[in-house]
Amino acid sequence: MTIVRFLFFTILSGVFLVSGQKNDSYWQQHVDYAMDVQMDVETYQYTGTQKLTYTNNSPDVLDRVYYHLYFNAFQPGSEMDARLQNVKDPDGRMMDNGKSRIASLSESEIGYLHTQSLTQDGNAVSFKEEGTILVVDLANPIPSGGKTVLDMNFKGQVPLQIRRSGRNNSEGVALSMSQWYPKLSEYDFEGWHPNPYIAREFHGVWGDFDVKLTIDKNYTVGGSGYLQNPQEVGHGYETPGTKVKTKGKTLTWHFKAPNVHDFMWAADPDYIHDTLKMEDGPTLHFYYKNDPEILENWKNLQPKTEEAMRFFSKNIGKYPYDQYSVVQGGDGGMEYAMSTLITGKRQFSSLVGVMVHEMAHSWFQHVLATNESKHEWMDEGFTSFISSLCMNEIMEQNKENPFDGSYKGYYALVNSGMELPQAAHADRYTTNFAYGISAYSKGSIFLSQLGYVIGQDKLMETIRKYYDDFKFTHPVPNDVKRTAEKVSGLELDWYLTDWTQTTNTIDYGIKSVEAEGNQTKVILERLGEMPMPLDLLVVGADGNQETYYVPLRMMRGEKANPYPAVNRTVVEDWAWAYPTYEFIIDKPITSIQAIAIDPSQLMADVNPENNVYQPE
Repeated sequence: MTIVRFLFFTILSGVFLVSGQKNDSYWQQHVDYAMDVQMDVETYQYTGTQKLTYTNNSPDVLDRVYYHLYFNAFQPGSEMDARLQNVKDPDGRMMDNGKSRIASLSESEIGYLHTQSLTQDGNAVSFKEEGTILVVDLANPIPSGGKTVLDMNFKGQVPLQIRRSGRNNSEGVALSMSQWYPKLSEYDFEGWHPNPYIAREFHGVWGDFDVKLTIDKNYTVGGSGYLQNPQEVGHGYETPGTKVKTKGKTLTWHFKAPNVHDFMWAADPDYIHDTLKMEDGPTLHFYYKNDPEILENWKNLQPKTEEAMRFFSKNIGKYPYDQYSVVQGGDGGMEYAMSTLITGKRQFSSLVGVMVHEMAHSWFQHVLATNESKHEWMDEGFTSFISSLCMNEIMEQNKENPFDGSYKGYYALVNSGMELPQAAHADRYTTNFAYGISAYSKGSIFLSQLGYVIGQDKLMETIRKYYDDFKFTHPVPNDVKRTAEKVSGLELDWYLTDWTQTTNTIDYGIKSVEAEGNQTKVILERLGEMPMPLDLLVVGADGNQETYYVPLRMMRGEKANPYPAVNRTVVEDWAWAYPTYEFIIDKPITSIQAIAIDPSQLMADVNPENNVYQPE
C-alpha cells in the first residue's frame, strides 16, 4: 500500500496555518452566580450561599427551573452506581477488585450536595431533590425577557476521589472541586436539559461567576477565574517582594470568571504555583504537588503549554481569556472553564498529551459550548482532531497520518458490531468502548474526512469560521455543516446525516480494470451505504502519477485539486443510487502499474483490500 501514501503530506502541507449562520431567532439564557463558600478541610464538608440572577431570553414563560446536584451521584445506590454495576465494561477508575467503588462508600466518604433553603425574589419556592437533580416550582413565573433572583443556602460533602472530582486522589491532591456547586440546568430551543449525572458529559448556561472561597490558610487554590485579592492570599499571587499578613486559620479567596458556563477549583497545601506570561497571550498558571518524581516534567511542561496555546489560537481562533490554569488533580484529564484538571505522575509525552487535549477543549466546549450529552462527538472528536495536529507539531512526531489512531479505533468499532449512531445520547451507549470510540475517534474523523471531501484548506477555513461565528453560543451539528457548505460551496447534508445519524459505512472497491482497445476501462463499485466522492491515483509503468476525481452528484460541485503538482482529470459525477460506475483512462492497460482509491487514506473505507489494483 506504500504507493498510496506518498501524497499525504502534500495534502496537509501549509494548510494548518492559517458561513454556519446564526439564525436571527437564536437566543440563549444567561445566569450570574454570586457564591460565598466555607470549606472545612478536616471533614471535607462545606456550606455556601448562592445568589443566582437568571435572565430568561427565551420566548417562553418559565414556571419551573432545575438545578444539577452532581455530588449526589457519589452515593451507594445512585444512578451512577447502578450504571457502573450493570454496564458491560465499567470504567476501571471507578472500580476496586471488580466492584463499584461508589457502592462501598461510608457515610463519611460519600459525596452529597443538598439545598437547605431556596427563595425566588424573597418568596419561598417548592423544591424537591431527585437524585442529582433539584426540581423547583417557582413562586412566580419568569416572563420572556424577565429576570429573577434565586437565593440558596446549600451544604455539601466532597466524596473520596471517584470520577473527575473528589478528595485525596491517587496522587495525593487534597481537593479536586469540579461539579461541586448547585448548577442551573440549561433551557434552550429544545427545552430543559435536566440530565441526571450518570457518567458522561455536561451542558451549562453562559454567565458570570463571582466566587468567594474560605479555606485553611495553608492551602493554595487554583482553577477557573481571575483572583481578585492576590495581596490578601499570597501563595505566589502577591507582588514579588511583598509579604502577606494573615490573621486566623483561614483565608478567603475571591475569584471572578466572566462569560463562562462552569467553575472549577482545586486546593492542596503542597501545591507549587508557577506562572508563565505569554507575549500577546494569556498568563499560564501551573499548580502541581511538590513531589520530586514529577518536578522536572512539570517544569518542562510549561513551555509546551505555551506552544500549544499558540497553535490552537492560530488554527482555531484567539483564546478569549487572559488566563489559563493547568492543575494537578482529578483522575485523568478533564476540561473546565479557563482551566483543566490532569493527573501529574506520567511520562512526559503523556503529560503533554493530556494537557494538549484538555486545553483544546477550551475552544471545543468552553467557547463552542455544545450539548455534550447529545453531541459529545462535537467536543471530544473535534478536540481529538486538533490536538492530534498539535501534538504532531509541538512534539515533532512527524507522523505520516496524525489521525491514524482514530481510524484504527473506528474500524475496531465497526467490526465489533456494537456501534450506535453518534446521535445517541451519551448515557445510552451499551458499552464504554462504543461510546469512547464514537465520541473521540469517529468524531475526529468527521473533520479529517471532511477535509478529504471539501479540501484541507477549506476544512481549516471552516474550523476558523465556525469558531468566529459561534463562539460563546451553543452550536449544534447543523451549524458545523452549514459553515462547511458556505466555505466550500458544496452541499453536505448527506455527509452530516450518514456519518452522525446512522451507522452506514463507507466501502468502495475497484471491481475490474479491463483493456478497451488502446484505452483502459475501470469499473468501481459501492459496497457500503454511505456515499463519498472518490480520488483515484493512477501510477504508470514509467512511474508517472496522475489522479482522477469522481464527484458525488449530491454534492453539486467539486473540490479543488488536492495535489496541485499532479495532473488531475475530473470525470462524470456518480449518483449514489447506482452501485457501479465506470470511466475510461486514455492509455493502454499495459502502461498502468497501479490504481488506488484515496491516496490520502483520509476516507474511512472499512475495507481497504479492494481499493488497489495492480496487474499480476
